[in-house]
Amino acid sequence: MQVVAPNNVKIYSVTSASRSAIPDWQVQRNLKKLKKDTGWRNRIELLQDFGFPEAANKLKQTPDGQYIMGTGVYKPQLRTWDLAQLSMKFERHTDAENVNFEILSQDWQKTVHLQTDRSIEVHSHYGMHYRTRIPRFGRDLRYHFPSCDLYSVGDSSEVYRLNLEEGRFLSGLETLLPEINTLEINPAHQMLAFGGSNGQMEFWDPRARKRIASLDISGTVAKTIDAALLDELPQVTSICFDYDGLSMMTGTSTGQVVLHDMRHPAPILIKDHQYGFPIKSLTFHQSGNCISADTKICKIWNKETGNIFTNIEPPSDINDVCVFKDSGLIMMAVEGTQIQSYYVPQLGTAPKWCPFLDNLTEELEENPNQNLYDDYKFVTKKELINLGMDHLIGTNVLKAYMHGFFVDHRLYEKKARAIANPFEFEEHKKRMVKKRLEEKRQSRIASKKLPKVNKQLAQQLLEKESGPMENPLGDDRFAAMFKDDDFQVDTTSHEYKLHHPSEVFQFTLVTSQTTL
Repeated sequence: MQVVAPNNVKIYSVTSASRSAIPDWQVQRNLKKLKKDTGWRNRIELLQDFGFPEAANKLKQTPDGQYIMGTGVYKPQLRTWDLAQLSMKFERHTDAENVNFEILSQDWQKTVHLQTDRSIEVHSHYGMHYRTRIPRFGRDLRYHFPSCDLYSVGDSSEVYRLNLEEGRFLSGLETLLPEINTLEINPAHQMLAFGGSNGQMEFWDPRARKRIASLDISGTVAKTIDAALLDELPQVTSICFDYDGLSMMTGTSTGQVVLHDMRHPAPILIKDHQYGFPIKSLTFHQSGNCISADTKICKIWNKETGNIFTNIEPPSDINDVCVFKDSGLIMMAVEGTQIQSYYVPQLGTAPKWCPFLDNLTEELEENPNQNLYDDYKFVTKKELINLGMDHLIGTNVLKAYMHGFFVDHRLYEKKARAIANPFEFEEHKKRMVKKRLEEKRQSRIASKKLPKVNKQLAQQLLEKESGPMENPLGDDRFAAMFKDDDFQVDTTSHEYKLHHPSEVFQFTLVTSQTTL
């Protein structure tokens, strides 16, 4: 399990990068080699077969918290994992790639999918139940539970409304947006929010099917950020409401997150990802933090101040983020075979279905595991030239980092150093012989010499306890007591005679006998 600590917040990667780089068909072929691979032997699979053949598109948790559902490629398919069994429950292939899907029931049995071929598929526990098509290519969909209406938007100004109770299309909503990228339903009062390609937002009442208000997101971003830094007009790509119904986050195509209070049109703050990629996922966490993700990075920041809590950078591009409720487990659907899972203990505890994560993190705290760069050697450019490896700059063999490069430790030790310094083995051999000779000399019987200062005290201590001759107490803090003359014990002083009356009595007895 790899551990990183950006901003002093520990993040445990439950899915290792080395595991995701090895396809299943190569595991059996290279099983003997993988046994020697530290990353493979120390891997942790949170769920069995938790991934897709090529990439994952969307990832969601069922409302009852017992299953995880995801869509991916290739071939286009839907997979469901049972959290109680920690394994995949089933997989189901589709004719087209998935854009987004909604879970209609409390478990996995009823779902609705928006596909890339303009089709909407309703799935049940036995398979696809019904399929229909919308006039324009869809980009997002949401299910309105009170009215049983399925809202879908796409590259047009119309919002298509499919009633699943009656099984027919109803009259849609005509917005003023040229194209609608995303929509969201407020969980508190069921208000609809639509984000357009022109950077505008519209809010609708689903009961009266009328426009309530509009909001200019692109103008707000342009006022806060220098317009010269924006390559294009910011579009609204994602929307998220908090459970209180008052807070709202909006993501743009240029990488900004705008936080609003629904009672005021002015934004509370604007968070810039500074990558320029569209915001793909937004989540309000119960810890008081906001989680926003673009293609490259997932940022966790404070809702009140906007200060960064921590950052998560997966090895592949992000498509979707699934955050488990009341926990610190974050899963990411990425452009890779494995779905990346990260556990942040400071964000929340482990979910009920995987309490062993807390035990694993506690063990790692007691026994730190192998670091991420233990298998690599850091070398500067000057060292690369001395080793004759400067021609490898720009290749996959070297990984640029700060003022140097990371090179595989095996390549550095076995090949590069052997070629650059062919006589290094002979020098190492001489050092080992010299070290063994010194060890033999130390094992010989040496004459015991008492220290110059406080010889009598040292002799008394050595008779009681076996310690080094230079420091009979065996503690470096009192080493100066047998080296510095200032610590010499004066046996003729009045204080010494008061503390050692028996020695004084013996001394006077011996002197009196000698005089007689």
